[in-house]
Amino acid sequence: MDALTAVKAFGAAWADHDLETALSLVTEDCVFDATGPAPDGVRHVGRSALRSAWQPIFDDPSSCFEEEETFAAGDRVVQRWRYVWAGGSVRGVDVYRLRDGKVAEKLSYVKG
Repeated sequence: MDALTAVKAFGAAWADHDLETALSLVTEDCVFDATGPAPDGVRHVGRSALRSAWQPIFDDPSSCFEEEETFAAGDRVVQRWRYVWAGGSVRGVDVYRLRDGKVAEKLSYVKG
């Protein structure tokens, strides 16, 4: 699977609030840099850590990511998005690195 297709499938799992599918699309040693707490966020490494970090987002039926723009350059994908939840929203960017058709790195940044 090419990088852009892999990130689109990953985004579809998020849209469906399907944590199991999202985790199946990341490498075992995937790195996720969260946007908070400010200023640097927290780094999570591995599927177990990602599950803990992402579970509250997937459990919130009012939350969703609205894709604004996505483009690929080799094994890298950059995606601008808007995250919406009951009572608020924030805009941000994810910088992905793919390995063997799976997300190996998801570095998240927000406007703020």
